[in-house]
Amino acid sequence: MITMPSTSLLLAWQLKGKRVLIVGGGDVASGRLESVLAAEAVVTLISPRHGLHPKTLNLFEQHPNIILYHDRDFSGAQDLEGVDMVLTAIDDPNTSRYISNLARERHIPVNVADIPHLCDFYFGSQIQRGNLQILISTNGQSPKLANIIKKQIESNLPESTPKAIENVGLLRAKLRERAPGIGGDVGKKRMRWMIDVCNKWSLDDLALLDDRGIERMLDLGWEKETVISTSEAGIPHFFHFKFPEYTLPAAAGFFAGSIMICLVVFARQRR
Repeated sequence: MITMPSTSLLLAWQLKGKRVLIVGGGDVASGRLESVLAAEAVVTLISPRHGLHPKTLNLFEQHPNIILYHDRDFSGAQDLEGVDMVLTAIDDPNTSRYISNLARERHIPVNVADIPHLCDFYFGSQIQRGNLQILISTNGQSPKLANIIKKQIESNLPESTPKAIENVGLLRAKLRERAPGIGGDVGKKRMRWMIDVCNKWSLDDLALLDDRGIERMLDLGWEKETVISTSEAGIPHFFHFKFPEYTLPAAAGFFAGSIMICLVVFARQRR
């Protein structure tokens, strides 16, 4: 019998317009605050002003209309009224446990920094490039390793990725206008065609798509139930010359030797 490891369900949580309570104002809280602001949440921040990290203070000053700030400690259940999510980032385990219990009694999702078993969800290391978001989670076991893995993934992501994703989004939107409908045969056909496009075209080619190319893909491809080539879509292809992969000393020697040969030949021709 195969034993399945216990894992978390990784989700993209839509927080736009939701009310998020952050208790604490230190370095960890500043990271939490930055993340939920990027998700367009409405934030309540509770922390004595003397405990605010400079980055937290800076974020508060940049977004005074989005962040409701209380210069005090957490005061009890009344602070949870109307809240959709609770994040604690304080150095007091007892208060953190108290807040977590209150939140769970009210069925409010809660994350307690540095105490994994009190968390309903975790913050992993995140990569964001345009509309691309990647979450690396170790289920609260090793945040540092998650950060190391994040850097390895980032270093291998093609630079064309964000633009390719943006263009595929535009192509999908245009396709939905041309073949509207949710589910059913049309929905399945759209999905199959988009899968074929992404399999046949490289990220670099998708990143070069423009409005004219999208229209050609739909006219010559979708309408004829095929995926056209990049050349048919008008994607330019350039000839790339690749130099041999010499090490720096070898390359320097190669070019220096070439120059010396040219000089010798030129001197002999002058005689």
